Amino acid sequence: MLRINQNVVLAILTLASSLFLLFQLYYYKHYLSTKDGSIFSKLKGEMSAQDSIQWRAVKKFLGLMASHSVPAYLIDVSVLDLLQDNVEQLGSSPDSIGPGCRYFCAPRDFTTFAVLEKFWKHEMSLLWAAEKVGFHCLKILGKDPRLEGMEDLSGTEIPLHYIFKLATHAIHVVIFYERSGNYLWHGHLRLKQHMDRKFVPFRQLQLGRYAGAYDRSEFVLVSIDGLKTQIPKDVPQFLEEVSHARFLECRYREARAFSQLYPDNTSQDTVEFRRKAKALLRLATLTLNSLGVRFWLSSGTCLGWYRQCNIIPYGRDVDLGIFIRDYTPDIISAFQKAGLPLKHKFGKVEDSLELSFQGEEDVKLDVFFFYEEDNHMWNGGTQAKSGKKFKYLFPKFTLCWTEFVELKVRVPCETLAYVEANYGQSWAVPVVAWDWKSSPHNVQPNGVWPVNEWDEVIQVY
Repeated sequence: MLRINQNVVLAILTLASSLFLLFQLYYYKHYLSTKDGSIFSKLKGEMSAQDSIQWRAVKKFLGLMASHSVPAYLIDVSVLDLLQDNVEQLGSSPDSIGPGCRYFCAPRDFTTFAVLEKFWKHEMSLLWAAEKVGFHCLKILGKDPRLEGMEDLSGTEIPLHYIFKLATHAIHVVIFYERSGNYLWHGHLRLKQHMDRKFVPFRQLQLGRYAGAYDRSEFVLVSIDGLKTQIPKDVPQFLEEVSHARFLECRYREARAFSQLYPDNTSQDTVEFRRKAKALLRLATLTLNSLGVRFWLSSGTCLGWYRQCNIIPYGRDVDLGIFIRDYTPDIISAFQKAGLPLKHKFGKVEDSLELSFQGEEDVKLDVFFFYEEDNHMWNGGTQAKSGKKFKYLFPKFTLCWTEFVELKVRVPCETLAYVEANYGQSWAVPVVAWDWKSSPHNVQPNGVWPVNEWDEVIQVY
């Protein structure tokens, strides 16, 4: 009987011990998790939001912006990159991301937000409030590019970037300006010599190493790590745009010097030609953008932008470049649908393709397709009467955005090398008489089209 009682007691003790262990586990999971950030989360390597300096800095910053009615848009590349897998989950619900601190708690020195300049109205009170809650603030100014073409106003400075630093983490605020009503621009973050560069680890900044240009993005309100903020609706598209956002300003000072040395032709014919050329470029931009085809200002149009920030008055055409890998037959039909009939088609996709479209009256649009080889790029030319082929060599280049005749368009980032390849080192001297077969510095013979291919490679309409 005594032995039976001892077994019962042991069973009861074992059950009680198991129940106590289960209670401890429940207690740790459901009580301590809400009290101090969850031991289980920490065991999995997750940091609670309250323990994160980064999260606290972002929370204070967003609260500061909300109290001053300034919309802040999350454009931090690192955070958005982590969010890509959850883009569909985000949807339009502000509470669509669950609890836990996965994004704002990741270790980094900066979190980047954008603010539209038109909402940045009460700077002094906002900065004072920021200092009051523990931020140290740095303001970076730069020249207003919208006024660079005006000699009397070209030195006007505007705020470009702000740094709000809290302990070891900083909020980088990029000020976006509206340009020409159709795109957003931010300036280059230039630090002055007397500033403490340790305050701004410049090389770690994701935006600001160069000026940038962006299409207008739609933003949506979401909740990330318990903090409500606005992010681009199409995160992958925005990240792709960031990677190719570098912007080059037109060289207004050099353009003024050029116009003093070579006074502009102000005749009615010149004014009318420029009007037609601008309209043609605008139509070409809309058409190619609708197809998603990258293009850039080439030949004389690129020279006009680089040398005088305008269309060269004695030209008779608009010149664009397109990489042959971006070619699509839809280009021809799209231009024709836009009211630009095909004037001629030379070459073929595999070799020396060139298209020309007829614009208003005597102004035409020339589209040159560029081919890439190991150490250079080239586009081709064809003489219709003889079938002779020509090749124009360029050093390899990348593409940047710029503004030209109130349009956001691309130019080669390495513009000087591109222009010199075509026009030589005397590119700054106007040359009215120009022969496309012999005048360019980078032209060379490239054989002759076989007669049996002429019907395909020489089409004149």
